[in-house]
Amino acid sequence: MKNDKIYKITEQKLYFLNYSKHTVSIYLHYIKEFLHSCNENIQRVNASDFQTYIDNYKFTSVSQQNQVISAIKFLYNHGLDKKYDKVKFNRPRNEKKLPQIIDSQELKTSIAKIQNLKHKAIISLAYSVGLRVSEVINLKIEDIDSKRMIIHIKNGKGRKDRIVPLSPNILELLRSYFKEYRPEEYLFNGQKSLQYSSGSCNQIVKKYIKPDCHFHLLRHSCFTHLIENGTDCRVIQKIAGHSNINTTERYMQVTTNVLSKVKLPI
Repeated sequence: MKNDKIYKITEQKLYFLNYSKHTVSIYLHYIKEFLHSCNENIQRVNASDFQTYIDNYKFTSVSQQNQVISAIKFLYNHGLDKKYDKVKFNRPRNEKKLPQIIDSQELKTSIAKIQNLKHKAIISLAYSVGLRVSEVINLKIEDIDSKRMIIHIKNGKGRKDRIVPLSPNILELLRSYFKEYRPEEYLFNGQKSLQYSSGSCNQIVKKYIKPDCHFHLLRHSCFTHLIENGTDCRVIQKIAGHSNINTTERYMQVTTNVLSKVKLPI
């Protein structure tokens, strides 16, 4: 690959600055795309070349646009050690979409029908406290504290640790799962590796819940249903690991149970 020296330098900087494996993978993918597009040595590429690349990129979503800009900005600033004030790394306006959720009863009915203990444990655990797929697959056996009835989430989004509650029902399910599968180190092992994959997590959600569902809907559904059950927003913020309460309050807008209890003036 052209410019492989700069690619390696950028990769090393990402790890040195303690970016997560997931972020490193995404950034390097888009950085490699950009380097492949260069017809000359990257050291000769100027600010306008960077800007033209971003301006002409065919983004498929606002999320991808942010990822591409962040990756190219990192290359420009850290890989090439340039000041990026000459390039307009402008962010798109945030999409104000409400979180999608799955009906509580429908979700519980679907989970109850799952015969595979590992699949049932993964989906139930994720839904119970709104875990991200990365948090589920990174859980280690030692992170389940049955004495204190808590789960330690380590290196979550933003490299933050947090503690979430462990329900008796989930503990019982995990114990049954453990007896049958005898996992090693990580709570959920893959067929050929110590860690279950994020792709497999998404596949089982599509298989058991709905074909058009993805794993993150379990997280959205959890927090919405907690609000409907009367859980304080500040408590949900702690469980979710949200830095800003405004992020948590988005779920207030999709709770049909709360809306149905509102006493209208006329």
